[in-house]
Amino acid sequence: MQKSILLIDDDELITMSLEMIISSKEEFKIVGKGHSGREAIDLYEELKPDLVLMDIRMEGMNGLEAAREILKKHPEATILFLTTFSDDEYIIEALKLGVRGYLLKQDYKALDTALTAAINGQSVFGGTIINKLPKLMQGTSAAGLSASDAANLATATLPSFDYAAADITDKEFAVIQLVADGYSNKEIAGKLFLSEGTVRNYLSTILEKLDLRDRTQLAIFYLKNI
Repeated sequence: MQKSILLIDDDELITMSLEMIISSKEEFKIVGKGHSGREAIDLYEELKPDLVLMDIRMEGMNGLEAAREILKKHPEATILFLTTFSDDEYIIEALKLGVRGYLLKQDYKALDTALTAAINGQSVFGGTIINKLPKLMQGTSAAGLSASDAANLATATLPSFDYAAADITDKEFAVIQLVADGYSNKEIAGKLFLSEGTVRNYLSTILEKLDLRDRTQLAIFYLKNI
C-alpha cells in the first residue's frame, strides 16, 4: 500500500524536484503540495497524509509554527523537516516539538530511506544534525543560545536518568555513550574490543530496556539526560 506524502516548500522548483524524486518510488504517493505554513495546516486537515515533508523558512507562517499547530491538534502526525538551514535554534525547536526528524536538503539522496523510517516511527536526523546534538544538549552557551532560548531548552530536557534502575550494565552504558558520540557499530566494536554482532546485541537489549525504537532515539535520550 502506498504511503501518502504532503510536500510543503515555498520554492516551487524545489517542490517539483522533490515530487519527481519521491514519485519515482512506488511505495510513496504525493497527495498534496503547498508553499506556506498555513497551507500545510489546511492541507493536513483535508488530506491526513502519512507524512508531511516540510521546509522551515517560509514567508508568513514558517514550518516550525505550522508543525506546532498540526501536532497540537494531531499529536499522531508524522512531520519531517527538510531544509537548507542547520541553525541551532531551529534544531532545538524541532526537538522540542517532537517532529519525526530533521534533514538538510543536501541529504536528498537518502530521502526515500528517511521517509520510510519516519513513517515507521523511527527518528531521522542527518549526519550534520547528529553531530550538532551533543553541543546543543550539553551546553547552551557553547551553542550560542540566548538566555530565553536556554531557559526554553532547559524545560524541554529531562532530569538525570537512573540507568542502574533500568538495569543498564556498565558495558551497555559505554555503548550508549559511544552511540551518542556518533560512532558506528564497527567503531564501537573496535573501541570496546567486541565483535560487531555483540554490539548489535547490546543495542537491541538497551533499546528494549529503555523502550526506545532506534539508535537515534537512544542518542537523543542520552544527551537529554546527561
